[in-house]
Amino acid sequence: MPKLYFEVDGDEPCPIDFGGPSDVLVYFLSFVFSTRYGSQHDLSKLALMLRAERKIDMAPLSKFADRNIEVDADAKELERAWQDAAPLAKTLREINDAIDSGDGRITALVVDPPDLRVRLVDLQRMAEWAAEHGRRVRMTYDL
Repeated sequence: MPKLYFEVDGDEPCPIDFGGPSDVLVYFLSFVFSTRYGSQHDLSKLALMLRAERKIDMAPLSKFADRNIEVDADAKELERAWQDAAPLAKTLREINDAIDSGDGRITALVVDPPDLRVRLVDLQRMAEWAAEHGRRVRMTYDL
């Protein structure tokens, strides 16, 4: 099962963890990224709607990397995946506000998978903690 990892730089790890499996976030991040290639999956449609209609900057969710290092290029990609926590936290807060807005079109796109909303809240809490502590973060995944 795919798994998303949330890392913070520095000596103190983030005290917040996912409240359940994070595979749904790996899928969502992948579909956010794949919108540029014309993906028509519901999660891609959600990402496009959030960006186009709600004017949410989805770029922080497109910055993630495979944590399995096989070649030097993978190690460089892991380093490029670090980002400031504040923009990520802002994006997640705006996404969660949009999901909670009562817009039936958005609600219909997050019904399946059912754990997406709660995992997005977990990720938002992690990013907010990191932002409050002035940390950089990195999202990586295992398949």
